[in-house]
Amino acid sequence: MSDKTNVLLIGDDTDAPWHPLEPARQELEAILSGEFQLTSTEDYNCFAELDQSQFPLCISYTDCWNRDLTMEQSAGLLRFVAGGGRLLVIHNGISLQRSYELLQMIGAKFIGHPPYQALKYYRTAENHPLLEGVENFNMDEEPYLFDFDPFTPKTVFLEFEFAGNRYPAAWEQAYCLGKVIYLQPGHHAPSFKSEAYRRLVLNSACWLSGRS
Repeated sequence: MSDKTNVLLIGDDTDAPWHPLEPARQELEAILSGEFQLTSTEDYNCFAELDQSQFPLCISYTDCWNRDLTMEQSAGLLRFVAGGGRLLVIHNGISLQRSYELLQMIGAKFIGHPPYQALKYYRTAENHPLLEGVENFNMDEEPYLFDFDPFTPKTVFLEFEFAGNRYPAAWEQAYCLGKVIYLQPGHHAPSFKSEAYRRLVLNSACWLSGRS
């Protein structure tokens, strides 16, 4: 019997305007395979049926910028996290923000990004377990920018530098009984090649699922 933690990855291949799921799935499979059993799907109805006993951790790589979740799908994801489920949102997975309820659960709203370019990333929360083994690093990425929800306290543990200023790149927060992490990098498969970022993804999955 496997002692791996089951993870549900939800994204888009058939109808992905910018970020197809399959390249990211392959990278996440390689990063997480030692401790996690990854199941991927394009079926958003899985949000409506999420069950902690089957999938303690859900990863959103959704590319649904141009369409809304149904009320049942949104309610299912909210119920999952509020009841103690864990959610890891990667890059475009923040497209769930089309629902204001999900926007508050994630903690920020994507407002746009300058062109894809070389970025420097900096640790901002010393001694946080999510940063174990992760030093400041450089990578090419889309510099996503955000407006933060003022109602949900969160810990920003990574920032990126753009045009001489630093901006949030990753944060974690509680939502009722559950936990949410957002990671800004993840535009395409090369984004997951950075050893520092691979470690950050693994740390996030382990911390959320209690394996750290």
